[in-house]
Amino acid sequence: MNNFINRTLSNEMKRLKSHFPVIVLTGPRQSGKTTLSKNLFGNYHYIDVTQTTERELIAINPESFLKKYAAGLIVDEVQSYPELFSYIKIVADELPDSNFILTGSNNFSLMEKVTESLAGRAATLVLLPLSLNELTLEKVTTNTDTLLFKGGYPAVWAKKIPAIDVSRQYYNLYIERDVRQLINIKFLSKFQIFIKLCAGRIGAEFNAQSLSNEIGISVPTIQEWLSVLEASYLVFRLQPFYENIGKRLIKTPKIYFYDTAIVCFLLGIETPEQLETHPLRGMIFENYVILEFLKNRFHSGKTSNLFFYRDQSQYEIDMLQQYSHQYCAYEIKSSTTFHSDFLKNLKYLKTLLKDRLISTKVIYDGATEVNIEENGIVSFKNLPQCSRWVNVSN
Repeated sequence: MNNFINRTLSNEMKRLKSHFPVIVLTGPRQSGKTTLSKNLFGNYHYIDVTQTTERELIAINPESFLKKYAAGLIVDEVQSYPELFSYIKIVADELPDSNFILTGSNNFSLMEKVTESLAGRAATLVLLPLSLNELTLEKVTTNTDTLLFKGGYPAVWAKKIPAIDVSRQYYNLYIERDVRQLINIKFLSKFQIFIKLCAGRIGAEFNAQSLSNEIGISVPTIQEWLSVLEASYLVFRLQPFYENIGKRLIKTPKIYFYDTAIVCFLLGIETPEQLETHPLRGMIFENYVILEFLKNRFHSGKTSNLFFYRDQSQYEIDMLQQYSHQYCAYEIKSSTTFHSDFLKNLKYLKTLLKDRLISTKVIYDGATEVNIEENGIVSFKNLPQCSRWVNVSN
């Protein structure tokens, strides 16, 4: 495999570049934002504003510096230099042909500044770790447990760095740099416990009161900490289906991680063989699949259209994908053997949504592909066979 892996988001970045003077590229640390930007725009001047020397050079005359490189400038970790946004606005307005690529891994502070200073001037994109489709194009073939254990960080696949080492360094950097800027340092040890407890609750409804009792921190603090994890692209919430269909629907979101390798690290899983028999293996598999759909959306320049369904009669569907007033429903099973019970909840949802449920699919970890013409088409495909995996809809 080459050191650079082609990213699906490249097409959207190039397209938007012709329409906006500023492209804002956000996403988790180490997901490949800098590498992608440099690869696509190799003739652009590059600066990392976390470096003191470069910040001091810019500070002498920010506007003059930006104008000098307005034809093409990549600014890495731009949220670390918030004063720069107002100058970028000035230069972008003065020089309509400007080309600025701004990258950042703290979504909250970055987007706050973009909204304040660059509204109408910037297009925002999200780059997540490598998708299964991107790995497929690199002709990666492996088993499911290895895919889940290695996750999607480019350093694991392109540089062959062991996933556990990448995850450990990622976690340490996250705690040392991001978290210390966002929370009261006296709570740091409890925050680390909170992260690990979240890893043990992937695919479950987020119960702030339960976590509050377990850690000894107030519910508002737990909610604030969850926002910190989201803003720094460690976790995301999957919101419940909310349409009024005459049922008492669950309103609490579920939580998932942006990379399954980080989950394995936080759970103390050190090898794919340990993952194979781990009690949370099914939830990690579910996390991986839902994340693939999310990557497909973000890497196409779109927002999430994903939900889950659960009502108080205990009927549950792992994932719904919304297209205006129509839906596709997915059941996700880590079993290697198909069971007819997999269809039960999909059939139930069909009775509620009727013609608005346009597709039902089961994604499971077996080797056999089956198509069943019953209440819509239910497709079963083998996750490890990347090129044969269920087609991920936009």
